[in-house]
Amino acid sequence: MTANGEHGDPTPLCELLAGQRIAKGWSQCDLVAKLHNRSGNDSVTREEISRWERGKRIPGPYWRQRLSDVLGTPNRELELAAAVARRQRRKIID
Repeated sequence: MTANGEHGDPTPLCELLAGQRIAKGWSQCDLVAKLHNRSGNDSVTREEISRWERGKRIPGPYWRQRLSDVLGTPNRELELAAAVARRQRRKIID
């Protein structure tokens, strides 16, 4: 899954992360372990991954870079997907 969905519509970060994790056959716990190993930072939890994937939160630049490294996804693609997610959140609020 890329930052563009099936119909060329931009994909929000929550869908992109979940799709890429599932495509790799990883559980949320697997992704947490890989992020811990890559970053040396154990502050992210499975619950936080769940929030990201449900669109309840958007990971900040630090974690987006680590996600890029772990998932093998260009950081630019994650940044675009985060921007899409932020726009969607604003529409819900307005």
